[in-house]
Parts: sequence; C-alpha cells; structure tokens
Amino acid sequence: MEIMRIQINRRALAGAFAAVVAATAYGPANAGSADYAFELLENEVKQGETATVAVRLVDKRNGTPVSDAVIFATRMDMAPDGMEAMTTSVEAMPSNQPGVYRFKTNLTMAGGWQFSLAAKVQGEAETVQSKLVLKAVE
Repeated sequence: MEIMRIQINRRALAGAFAAVVAATAYGPANAGSADYAFELLENEVKQGETATVAVRLVDKRNGTPVSDAVIFATRMDMAPDGMEAMTTSVEAMPSNQPGVYRFKTNLTMAGGWQFSLAAKVQGEAETVQSKLVLKAVE
C-alpha cells in the first residue's frame, strides 16, 4: 500500500507540474502590435529646419493614449514624392500630453514626407511600427 501511495503522489505532482507549465506557456494572450497605432496630430507641417511633428500612440482596443513607449527608431524621408533617398534628421522633444510624442526635424522642401517609427510598448513582446505620411507646406 505504501508503494502505491508514493506512485499516486508522483502522478499528482507530475500532473500539477504539467498544468503549471501549460498555464505559463499558454496563459492569457497579450495584445499584439496590431492593437496599437501611431497617428499624426497634424497632416500638414510648416516647412523649415525647426519643423515639429507630433504623433499620438493609441491602444486601438479602447482608444486610450499610450504613454511611456520607447521609440527606438525614426526615419523621415520623401518617399511619397518618389525621393526615398532624401532623408533628414529627427530629434525627440519633450511632450506634456499623455501618449503624444514630439519630434524636431528639418523639412528642407515642401511636399510629401514619410515618417517611419518603431516603438516598444511596456508589457508587449512585439514592436509597434508605423509609416505616416505628412505634407510640408511653405
């Protein structure tokens, strides 16, 4: 009888361990990168070396702004006007609005500009990426 009790306890322990592993591996799903989106605050920006581009990061599931994302890649180019090789610098600036990220850039000429961003949202494994098109005006 004693041997039987030990085997039953081992099976119970093995079953419990398997349940913990399964719950950890297949636990509640986190949101994916498709659940977030960057939006331009203004589609037209005044051309010049001190142009400011502001974007909002929102959680599409509930429309709330997402603060504290880490934006680790930016690129500004004239791809919409067929000049993808024409790039300019992008510098992060402070913002006082939740979920709004501001950038200083040098829009050297009027026309279409593409602003590409990549960010990590806290608690999410996937990278949020966007390509936003704006127009530089004189």
